[in-house]
Amino acid sequence: MTVTLLGTGTSVGVPVLGCDCRVCTSSDPRDRRTRCACLVEVDGVHILIDAGPDFRMQAMREDIQAVDALLITHHHFDHVAGLDDLRPYFFWNRQPMPCIARENTAEVMRTTFYYIFGEDRYSGAALLQLQTANGPFEVRSRYTDDAPPVPVQPIEMTHGDLPALGYRIGNFAYLTDASYIPDASFEKLDGVEIVVLDALRHKPHYKHFTIPEAVDVAQRIGARQTYFTHMTHSVLHAEEDARLPEGINLGYDGLIITLDAS
Repeated sequence: MTVTLLGTGTSVGVPVLGCDCRVCTSSDPRDRRTRCACLVEVDGVHILIDAGPDFRMQAMREDIQAVDALLITHHHFDHVAGLDDLRPYFFWNRQPMPCIARENTAEVMRTTFYYIFGEDRYSGAALLQLQTANGPFEVRSRYTDDAPPVPVQPIEMTHGDLPALGYRIGNFAYLTDASYIPDASFEKLDGVEIVVLDALRHKPHYKHFTIPEAVDVAQRIGARQTYFTHMTHSVLHAEEDARLPEGINLGYDGLIITLDAS
């Protein structure tokens, strides 16, 4: 399994427009954070988690040649605004692509992206098929029948007052945009090796874990390695990363993680 963090920034990205703070003017490339997204590749199957407004740039940067499924964590703009940028993946492959989300998210997306998911869809729209994640599911390749299906476990979380999803794929879990994880979801994370976890900043926020809260959550999960994501421009990578406990680090755009699939 190969995991690529496509973006690790908060909703406005870093640098923030018009800001001259030390993070926004940093020369460290790890302080440049596009909106959150992640690509998981398992045995030839390519799973995209979220597609925000920076997806096209991220896909060009990482040379993403194939996408088999899109998993949505929640319907906020910074996680879904890049759906139209998936259109080229259907120019040479007309197989539909599952777009999997929680029911509350799917309901909003049917309205927001009516030209993709509505009955009177635009003929040139991405061939996304909206599906509801009611429990574990499998992702199959759009390109070959030889690739084995990849099991996915949705992880229920809360993003402020909004029910949202994280996803566990084998030994990897992606848990962005969360302020609370219920006990039942912690049980589903038992034995996970690598976790990507929301850690907005130090100042409290009712929709996100702070960095100290994320450290506590990471230690409760007990993964071998945790990477933080969705960080604001108050977080200077070099300084904050050096303060974190062993086995916990800040993620950054373009970080590639390799691990056993199961």
